[in-house]
Amino acid sequence: MAVAAETSACSITDAPKAPVKAGAPPIVEFKAVTKKFGIGTSREVTAIKDVTFTVEDLENVGEFVAILGPSGCGKSTILRLIAGLAPQFPATSGDVLYHGQPVIAPGPDRGMVFQDYACFDNRTVIDNVAFGLECRGVPKRERSEAALDWVHKVGLDPARDAYKYPHQLSGGMRQRVAIARTLILKPQVILMDEPFGALDPATRHNMQDLLVELWREVQATVFFVTHDVAESVYLGDRVYILSNAPGTILHQFHVLAPDRPARQMMREKPFQDTVFRIRDILDALEEGKD
Repeated sequence: MAVAAETSACSITDAPKAPVKAGAPPIVEFKAVTKKFGIGTSREVTAIKDVTFTVEDLENVGEFVAILGPSGCGKSTILRLIAGLAPQFPATSGDVLYHGQPVIAPGPDRGMVFQDYACFDNRTVIDNVAFGLECRGVPKRERSEAALDWVHKVGLDPARDAYKYPHQLSGGMRQRVAIARTLILKPQVILMDEPFGALDPATRHNMQDLLVELWREVQATVFFVTHDVAESVYLGDRVYILSNAPGTILHQFHVLAPDRPARQMMREKPFQDTVFRIRDILDALEEGKD
């Protein structure tokens, strides 16, 4: 049985929300979406069930949606359904809509950043970043200039780092390359699947601050899967909490957008109170109480 999404008050809530674009359909909408694997076999499993939510297309800003839940509850399945990536795509039932139209295939307007620092090992940093523009047929000089600009924007040194290969980079540097390769295409939706999960805490905080800066620049809508509650509260405008598998949305929290560096904001009591409240919900889910 599906559980309706619940809007709950956080201790850092009631942030002003940008107006919805007049006459614009939601940028992403799920209507009673269910995804099953192995249908008709002994291995049939339901990843998500009756997932319903609406993310509006806002004026001059993109919303940041963080997704939390127990392991195996279908968080990544939701991202890949938006992206149009098999084997999670297509849904078994229900509607996955992008700008009011059914998602039918992947597209550069929906960029994906994975946890595993996905880079082309045989390409330099600049060529990795420029890959999408190359696929679009952008002339070499133009795409190289754009790639160097994005290398700088993600905090790498164009002179020192642009012509290195991925094996010469740290994990944090490789993830910066992956983010630059996605954002250079100016996607309207950015899908991030635990992109900072393997980073050390200091690098992770730096990447969180960088992401906030770049997100505001590109004004994209972000769907961000994480297991880190503090990360979700810091980055998110709203936080979805999924149930145990098969995943459905149990709770929805609206939180204040970050206006200070992660290291500072995460020390503040209202922030910590919100984190503890959400952790209590997740702990109950892990114990099978919800």
